[in-house]
Amino acid sequence: MKNRSIAIYFIIIGFVLLLAAGLYAFSFLSQPEAEPVTPTIANTLTPTAPPSETPYPEIGQTPFLGHRAYADVETQVAFGPRWPGTKGHAQLVAWMRGELEAAGWQVEIQETEALGHPVKNLVARRSDASPQIILGAHYDSRMFADHDLDPTKQTEPVPAANDGASGVAVLLELARSLPEDTTPVWLVFFDAEDNGRIDGWDWILGSREFVKNNPAIQLKAVVVIDMIGDADLNIYRERNSNADIMDEIWAVAKMLDYEDRFLPGYKWSMTDDHTPFLEAGLPAVDLIDFDYPYYHTTEDTPDKVSAESLQVVGDTLYTWIIQKSVQ
Repeated sequence: MKNRSIAIYFIIIGFVLLLAAGLYAFSFLSQPEAEPVTPTIANTLTPTAPPSETPYPEIGQTPFLGHRAYADVETQVAFGPRWPGTKGHAQLVAWMRGELEAAGWQVEIQETEALGHPVKNLVARRSDASPQIILGAHYDSRMFADHDLDPTKQTEPVPAANDGASGVAVLLELARSLPEDTTPVWLVFFDAEDNGRIDGWDWILGSREFVKNNPAIQLKAVVVIDMIGDADLNIYRERNSNADIMDEIWAVAKMLDYEDRFLPGYKWSMTDDHTPFLEAGLPAVDLIDFDYPYYHTTEDTPDKVSAESLQVVGDTLYTWIIQKSVQ
């Protein structure tokens, strides 16, 4: 009886094992075939989203760094007065040249004279190719804060954080961030723009000299940026500017969700560094926030400038240049 029980026990155990083996074999055979995967570095990375179907960067995804541009504003103001002939002017020219060359740009200082004043326009390029786009900004500061509400300060120099340094800062950061394979771009830093209404001076001396001394240039666009660092940034369409180029830039700003900074209406009619280009028949625009309350006062200091505003303008111009480069 005991031997029969043992036999039955082993029969049951065998049946259970046979059933389990069958189920395992069935589950294995029912799995889909897969190619063997060889571990690589790529396999270990977190998957990323597919690249955009457009050549435009996503919002906030351009390599332009607004905080670094803001530091460039502070550096410029620290040089002190920066009109031709001052120590700060000479220091600024040397510093800009060093920053541009460190970013891989060739720099030419075009020296000339206007109304008896020495003028130095800095031209930065990546190659000897003729430019298709010029981005420009003036780098000089105003001698007298003649709009200051305090009459005792109206003969003091303007710190020029926004009216001068902001445009230079955006151009310098674009020099660091633009890819090398864009359509040929020149970055031009205009001298002697900001001392009109002063005996022996006039407005836009540097840009007039540049256009006069570079007569063979044929361009798709000139974009001048001036006073674009205001913490309360409002850039309206300027009445003298080329409408087609403004349409392109405003469309990019809208795409980047910056339409609350690039406003749709026309407001100002400016004499600025874009004017000599327009007079020469070249398509040019002026990006300017002329509602800046500290214009030509001693209060035009870095605390009135915003890294965010510099980012908005930098992102927009960076993306617009990429767009022009793929057309």
